[in-house]
Formats: sequence, structure tokens, C-alpha cells
Amino acid sequence: MDIKLITTEFEQIQADAVIVGVFEITTDDSEATNWDKSLVQLIQRLRQKKEIKGTLGELTTIHGLAPTGTGKFIVLGLGKQDILTLARLRSAVADACRAVQRAHGYELVIALPKTGMTGEQTGSAIAQGALLGTYRFTRHQTKEPEYGQLKSVGVIGAGDFTAEAFEQGLKKGQAVADGIVMARDMANEPSNHMTPAHMAEAALKLTSIPGLKVEVLERADMVKMGMGGLLGVSSGSSAVNPPKLIVIRYKGRTANDWDLGLVGKGLTFDSGGISIKPSEKMEEMKFDMSGGASVIGAMSAIGRLKLPLNVIAAVPATENMPDGGAFKPGDVLKMYSGKTVEVISTDAEGRLILADALTFVDRENPKALIDVATLTGAVIIALGTQASAAVTNNEALLQKVIKAGESAGERVWQLPGWDEYRDQYKSDYADIKNVGGRPAGTITAGLFLSEFINPQTPWVHLDIAGTAWGDKEKGHLTKGSSGVPVATLVNLAEMLIPV
Repeated sequence: MDIKLITTEFEQIQADAVIVGVFEITTDDSEATNWDKSLVQLIQRLRQKKEIKGTLGELTTIHGLAPTGTGKFIVLGLGKQDILTLARLRSAVADACRAVQRAHGYELVIALPKTGMTGEQTGSAIAQGALLGTYRFTRHQTKEPEYGQLKSVGVIGAGDFTAEAFEQGLKKGQAVADGIVMARDMANEPSNHMTPAHMAEAALKLTSIPGLKVEVLERADMVKMGMGGLLGVSSGSSAVNPPKLIVIRYKGRTANDWDLGLVGKGLTFDSGGISIKPSEKMEEMKFDMSGGASVIGAMSAIGRLKLPLNVIAAVPATENMPDGGAFKPGDVLKMYSGKTVEVISTDAEGRLILADALTFVDRENPKALIDVATLTGAVIIALGTQASAAVTNNEALLQKVIKAGESAGERVWQLPGWDEYRDQYKSDYADIKNVGGRPAGTITAGLFLSEFINPQTPWVHLDIAGTAWGDKEKGHLTKGSSGVPVATLVNLAEMLIPV
């Protein structure tokens, strides 16, 4: 998609649609814009006639008032000016672009008022909104799509920013959006098209980006290393779809130390294993690798942006299936760290594969360590689909994650990590057990992971089970995979760039 800043006068616009952004409350549109008088007068007339209100995401098609070379004239509500953010602008632009695309419009122009946002913020918001709002996953549909793909977006800005600043924002927005699209594509794939091997193949494509190197460890490597968690979970499917440990390294500066470590759960399908899940909605378990997909997508964006820091990431990829060789409740697994774990439920498998991957990355001594996983159903009961949950051993790092999420429009909510919760997963037969019971299930799952890293390593666990996918379209989100928290991870990486 071609997105660029243009200087065309309103009356000379040539496009399938022109979208004019307006605020909910304004005393004088001429003060908020540098549009020509005819457009300002038109918006003022529409306000007076109460044809438009300007509430966030409001789309009003005004017939008969489009410029000569334009198919449609649409007024886009941006909400209240004093609370407009990158995320809110992205949401409004996404809704507008999706509506134009569905109406068979493929070239559009967006005219913005003075938003108070920087050129970088504006460019990033428009790039993300346009690319993510028009996203569709149609790879396995054989019929012709009802409408085509949006091709170009021209932007007429009224801000006090330069074209260079806008272009810089576009660059970041496109890189982040491409990373989110990559994560969405991977998670939306059915599990027969996104096996551990397929996931590794997707990650290996990142080697085309300068600075990124990808290594794939095989089952034999895991046996030598003693990765009992990953080997145990994969034992029911290893004969057909053996596990992979995908390791991605990005060097953005010459130093050898790692500024950030990322770990993402790559459960390409989770049947629950011997502790099998109910059949209802089991098809959604193809999304159980969303954490791993988001880490791979974030590494793609970090590399494309050439951020000057070093990042190491690991994605343990496997299925969790029942067969005669599958691990069972009551088994004791010896993990890569050397600790032993009693298996209470084979459906609490994500923490087992993450544990080995966390130990692997932690031994590289990252200055900060983040893991991302669709780990517990309990988090949906606690927070719904509005926020990802966080458990941490380092408040300063968590506050950076929360801030990075706020900038991305991806909420993160902290849960307590008190030591008393650890008593719930004590075991009579091993060092610890993999389930701490129903109470505080999201918290005990997060604390379980902390057992497999150095206590001095600043660490944050993100449970995205409620935010990784959805069944509604709203703003930049579409049905299926959301790509959360790719944008948060990229923002965090920028915050951790050494000074």
C-alpha cells in the first residue's frame, strides 16, 4: 500500500474517496486547519445542520458534495481533541479505510485538522490504521473476494510538522504494522498449515533482514540439553510434528551483551493432551501460539527499524497431543534448569515449554526479559478482553512495559506476585508442580515461570489469553488474531536503547 503526504488542494483531489477528519467539539474549524475556505465552510455548515458530531470513529457519507474527481466524501469523527492519541487516531483511520475498501474504493485521500500530534505520531498512526484496518486473512478461501485491497492513501496534514517527520513516522508505523500482520497471519493459519516446522520456516524468513540471525534447534538438540519440559509436552506428537526451539538474534550495536530478551509461547495446537479439552471451541487452540507469533513479528519490526540495541528471542514450538507416548498427569519432568516438575495437568503445558525457553534465554544474561503467552483462561475471567495481565519481579521494568503498551493502545494490568502464592504449586513428589489450583490461576502460572530464571534478572510475564484474538472488528482490530503485543514490544525495545 502506498501511503504519502500530499499537498493537493481540496477541489483538485482525484481519488475514489476523500475523508475529512473533524473533532467532536470545536469553536472554529478554520483555526484547527489550514484547509481552503470552501472545505472549512462546508464542515461548518454540516455542524450547524447537525449532520456530523465528530465523535470518535463516526463515519458520515455526504452525497453530492465530493470534489469533481472524487467518488465519495466521508466525514470522519476524531473525538475530543484534547484526548486524541496515536492509538485513537489509528482506530479512526482504520475504521474509515475499512469502510472505503468494502465500498470498492482503492485510492483515498485523508484530510486531517491540526491534531496537536507530532509528525512521527501522525505518520505512524495512519500507516498502522490503514494497513491493519484493511487486513484480511483469505488464504484458504477459493471464491473470489467481494472487494479488492486498498492501494493508496494520500494524507493532507494540517499539523505543524515537516514532511521528514511524517515520513519517519510512516516508516515506523509500516514496520510495526508489517510485524503485526506477520503475527496475525501465523496465528490465523489452521494448525495443519502452521506446525512447529512451518513456524520455524516463517521465522527463518527474517534472515533477509540485516542484523537478524535465526537458529532452529531440533529435538535431538533438546535431548542433549535436557529440556524436559519441551520434550515432555511434545512427546505425544513428536513422531509426526517434532518440536522446534526457534532462536532469533538481532545485533543492532557492536557490543556483545543483550539489552532485551524475548520468549513467546509457540503451542501450534493445544488439545490439552491426556487432560483433553472439551470439544467446544477447541478450534480456537490454533491461536495458542500467538505469543510466539508476536515475538517473531516484533523481531521483524525491530530489525526493519534498525534499532540500536541487541535482542535475543526464543520461541518453543510444539503441539500438545494425546497418544501412547504422550506425557501424563503424575509424571515428573526434569527441566533444562535442573528443577523437577510434577505434572498435575497436561493442559497446563504452556508454562512447561516456556520454562525451558526462559532458562535458555536467561543464561545469555539479558538486561531485561519478557515472556508472552496465551497462558491461562483465568486471565479472561479476571480482565476480559480489555487488557493483558502482567506478573513481574521488577517494578521499574514493568512500568516501562505498561507505558510501552499505553503508547501502542495495548493495555497491560499488573497482578500481584506475592510469595504466598508460591505455596500453591509446592509438590510432594518433585520440586514444584505445574498447577497451583483454581485460585489466582494467572498469578501462580506467572510465578511458576519465575522459578526458571535468575531472580536478579528483571523479568515481566505477559498473559495475552484475553487479547490475542477476538471475534469483532473495531478500529485496527479485525476478526481472528490481533497481533497483540507486537507494538508494545517494539515500543519497549525503543525505550531500552542504551544511551
